[in-house]
Amino acid sequence: MPYLKKTDLEIAKLIAKETKRQQMTLDLIPSENSVSLSVREALGSVLTNKYSEGYPGKRYYAGNAIIDSVEVLAQERARKVFRLGKNWHVNVQAYSGSPANFAVLFALVPPGEKIMGMSLPFGGHLTHGWKASVTGKLWASVQYTVQRDGWLDYDAIAALARKEKPKIIIAGATAYPRVIDFSKFAKIAHEIGAYLMVDMAHIAGLVAAGAHPSPFPYADVVTTTTHKSLRGPRGAIIFSNRESKIAKERGIDAGIAIDKAVFPGLQGGPHDNQTAAIAVCLKETASSDFKIYGRQIVKNAKALAKGLQKRGLQLVSSGTDNHLMLIDVTPLGISGREAQDLLERVGVVVNRNTIPYDTRSPFDPSGIRLGTPALTTRGMKEKEMQEVWFRAISGGGPKVVLSSLPS
Repeated sequence: MPYLKKTDLEIAKLIAKETKRQQMTLDLIPSENSVSLSVREALGSVLTNKYSEGYPGKRYYAGNAIIDSVEVLAQERARKVFRLGKNWHVNVQAYSGSPANFAVLFALVPPGEKIMGMSLPFGGHLTHGWKASVTGKLWASVQYTVQRDGWLDYDAIAALARKEKPKIIIAGATAYPRVIDFSKFAKIAHEIGAYLMVDMAHIAGLVAAGAHPSPFPYADVVTTTTHKSLRGPRGAIIFSNRESKIAKERGIDAGIAIDKAVFPGLQGGPHDNQTAAIAVCLKETASSDFKIYGRQIVKNAKALAKGLQKRGLQLVSSGTDNHLMLIDVTPLGISGREAQDLLERVGVVVNRNTIPYDTRSPFDPSGIRLGTPALTTRGMKEKEMQEVWFRAISGGGPKVVLSSLPS
């Protein structure tokens, strides 16, 4: 950072400190990852100088021919990564996952109508209709949960949907360690004439790698962030199926409606540097190396879960099928916040998290959430997963684990 050191040494020093922190700690937060230098170069490029309200071929500013090419390339690469045809409309302008989800609801469901999503304390996301979110304030939200064993009960979800008749059902989670059956969700939603929206933000990289079933054969709309397991910049993609029977029955072109909801409905011009970085990320995702990476994430998560269970820790749903796991730490005599803070002291970074049927406050819940995308990016495999947690705590901190990795 030669220029930054000259112009703003304070910020340069803070960035250097954060760089060192990331290098010398073990990141087990499932929503975090490390982007490539290529993605970072695109983010820091001159594209940040341009203003581009509108969409390719229909901008409100001159000088956007190159920006149009960047955005179209990102759209085409998104279809390629997830093996989609032209019937899938792609929007890459939403600033992140929450704005993307809000845009879909704003486009397809009139305010005041019912929406249905997974309850936040049971593994869902704020924007799936939780009461503290605008999605739980502008729409009448119906929330489904999981069983006491931590697994989704599709019969109970179907019964709730038939009773409440929401206009859209959201499948997807931020803290659910098992495979979601999108075919069952589609049957439930379409039986009552509702859209099926899948928020695959956490598992998008796994889907791209073939390590998790794809939602695209079943969903009317799919949203994802581009960070997390996709290993790209902060951003989002919205996919809408132009052949959706539900949209046709309602006389809506979902792609056009969602585009209008993003701009001018919810935000101004896109962040062109972000769009370029998304395109770079998607090219990386299409590689054979990424497929190996995505599958290794799951292998690592299962190995870590197995190691934790061998040492007596209690995992919600008794394991994992994807990239994350939830641990109930109350049998250890501590709270999730205490566990998070204790682990951070020895360089292991996790996040405190509610667990199903938690009786504690969300600020100091009963569990912690762990994930393997970031450590897999650093080259770790099953061997390290079996050791990472306990070697870091009892064997001198992260340096012990990091020193065992190939240079």
